Amino acid sequence: MNVSLRTRRVAVTGGGGFLGSWVVDGLRARGCEPFAPPSTDHDLLAPDGPERFVAEARPEIVLHLAGVVGGIGANRANPGRFFYDNLMMGARLIEASRRAGVGKFVAVGTVCAYPERAPVPFREEDLWNGYPESTNAPYGVAKRALLVQLQAYREQYGFNGIYLLPVNLYGPRDNFDLESSHVIPALIRKCVEARRAAEPAVTCWGTGEATREFLYVADCAEAILEAAERYDGAEPINLGSGREIRIKELARMIAERTAFRGELIWDPSRPDGQPRRALDVSRARERLGFVAATSLEQGLTRTIEWFEQAHPAARPPQRRS
Repeated sequence: MNVSLRTRRVAVTGGGGFLGSWVVDGLRARGCEPFAPPSTDHDLLAPDGPERFVAEARPEIVLHLAGVVGGIGANRANPGRFFYDNLMMGARLIEASRRAGVGKFVAVGTVCAYPERAPVPFREEDLWNGYPESTNAPYGVAKRALLVQLQAYREQYGFNGIYLLPVNLYGPRDNFDLESSHVIPALIRKCVEARRAAEPAVTCWGTGEATREFLYVADCAEAILEAAERYDGAEPINLGSGREIRIKELARMIAERTAFRGELIWDPSRPDGQPRRALDVSRARERLGFVAATSLEQGLTRTIEWFEQAHPAARPPQRRS
């Protein structure tokens, strides 16, 4: 059943984060002022965190976007934390929402939940045909468990929970910290800083032979809102752009758009992660009418422009007379 978000009380977890901030913008563009407090005001891992969040928000719809996320390095350094925090935040918030009579719960999962050797493009039916790739398996399994919970709650309690599987996201406001960022923001930062410092080379992780699919963050936010308005099914839905690209080609595109003219050096001692990662997005097109509007070329250009403006080169110290 189609609903108008403008007339509903909508609560957003992670509304101050990368994806969450775009979802909040999308809600406001629809005329909805969501309940989206800073995470410092509502710790979902606190003993009464989920219950307090739901009690204060009194939502008809919950969009659960909060999570502990990062690139390959962050996942390898924090497997226990990534598993526990993501599982407990989601599971307890779903239970609190059910108890409070929330009408609809939208959980945002991850492409990392797919098996390492799933046939490409990944189809939603393949989600359980193997274990996730080892560098992000704890995170992927924790997120995958929330789908089980939502389907079980639908069966036993009639709880309307839907589950979305976005591919790798990128765009303005992303995390550009090299210790925890994903591949696109990491490459953008490395190339921009190397250009500014006139460095001759940039070192990139892995062999560059792995492939990925990327979705511009504003497009993902729109898909989430369309799902909240239009979809009430138990089956998960992939969200992606439908374009697979080798990391080496991606790095060349970023170097060109950042005007970095040096060499790209690949460090095979660093992990590539999953060999291939791309989604079958036909279900999103059929059930949501969603097709990504932003090409990779457009999205990279916008993201680089944002980074250059948000992180200007340091000015040299003023000389004193």
